[in-house]
Amino acid sequence: MCGMPQQPPVRSSAPRPSRPDASMSLLTNVMDHSLDDGYAEAAARREAEGAVGMPKTLRAKLGLAAGLVLAALVVTLGAANARIAAPVVAKERQELIDRVEDETAAADKLEESVDTLRADVSARQREALKTDGGGEQADLVSILSGATDVHGPGVKLVVDDAKEASSGGDSSNPRETSGFSDTGRVRDRDMQRVVNGLWESGAEAISINGQRLTALSAIRAAGDAILVDNKPLVPPYTVLAVGDGQRLSTRFQNSPDGLYLHALQENYGIRTGISTEGDIRLSAAPSVIVRTAEPRTEKGTS
Repeated sequence: MCGMPQQPPVRSSAPRPSRPDASMSLLTNVMDHSLDDGYAEAAARREAEGAVGMPKTLRAKLGLAAGLVLAALVVTLGAANARIAAPVVAKERQELIDRVEDETAAADKLEESVDTLRADVSARQREALKTDGGGEQADLVSILSGATDVHGPGVKLVVDDAKEASSGGDSSNPRETSGFSDTGRVRDRDMQRVVNGLWESGAEAISINGQRLTALSAIRAAGDAILVDNKPLVPPYTVLAVGDGQRLSTRFQNSPDGLYLHALQENYGIRTGISTEGDIRLSAAPSVIVRTAEPRTEKGTS
């Protein structure tokens, strides 16, 4: 029986399909073996040792708890110390307030005593002028020196800061010379010019806010305040001048000092107003003390 010859199996010579990531063998190796063998051994060793000791999570929790306890202890101690110190601080503060109030009251009493003594000295001076001064001449000297009350016709001049006056000291254009004010505030030099202008225009007696001026009076500044004989005044500044009312008003307004005041009003907003009065009353100056000047005595001739 003839059989068909048996064909040997056919082997395909086609190449086996390659892996899709065959071209990225280096990257694949790095991803599959991201941890070096030495590091892997060290990690395994630490894990083995940790299995014998305390678990890491428990140690971390105990450390956190200890830290919280310590922080709570610090806060508690701080609060306790603050509570203990609070009464002491409050007591010291109250003692300081009481001391300031006591010293202020003592200063007020001393100021009242000074005013009383000053009034007594002025009264004695006026009495001495009447007794030993020589009659009418003594009255004239008393009026001119501001040692006695006076009254008569005159003018009333009111000078006030501008409505939008700034503080002056730190403004962008503070007045640095004897020129006009850039701040809208009345300055001591303004009042000096006003008073000098009234004297030159014929005033016989002048007061500012009730403060009688004498030949020894000084108008100065302390910060933004104007001082007259070291007493601070606040605006508006009311200037009363005894003299021939209408003539005094006209001469002052036409004088350089009156024009200066008018320029302050027109250009810088400083408010002014002048009026004639039928009867102005001025109180005497607190005291007139002469420390240097001496009366001149005529020497007799032989």
